[in-house]
Amino acid sequence: MVSIKIALSLLCLMGLALVFPSHAQNSHQDYVNAHNSARAAVGVGPVTWDNTVAAFAKNYANQRIGDCALVHSGGGGKYGENLAKSSVDLSGTDAVKLWVNEKANYDYKSNTCAAGKVCGHYTQVVWRNSVRIGCAKVRCNNGGTFIGCNYAPPCNYVGQKPY
Repeated sequence: MVSIKIALSLLCLMGLALVFPSHAQNSHQDYVNAHNSARAAVGVGPVTWDNTVAAFAKNYANQRIGDCALVHSGGGGKYGENLAKSSVDLSGTDAVKLWVNEKANYDYKSNTCAAGKVCGHYTQVVWRNSVRIGCAKVRCNNGGTFIGCNYAPPCNYVGQKPY
């Protein structure tokens, strides 16, 4: 199998991971299910799909078609955001799995990431107060994939635990 270099970014955090693509679906419910599985594992209530949040995600993803760059939208001050990109097709479900896999880097007791590791994507997924999501996927002009999920209300506040 050929590995794919995936770059992730959340606010000021950047990380790289290797993944294998799958042919999973990219429906609204697929994104919701992937988030809710991770949330249930730590006792956090579910998220729901929000068309307004999704429209924001789609509008921003469309702006990244030309370069597939992991540059944050800023969320307009209203949303948290997780981004993923791949040099080939990446499913929305696999993007969420990449973010959730950062759980191994998160220490709940100290509310910190392991030294030199990224975990902010994971804490975004399971943040108890972020209850509405919207995600979008686009194929970039270079053949890659850009995926963004936005979260309302926003989260990842310094000094606060996600759950």
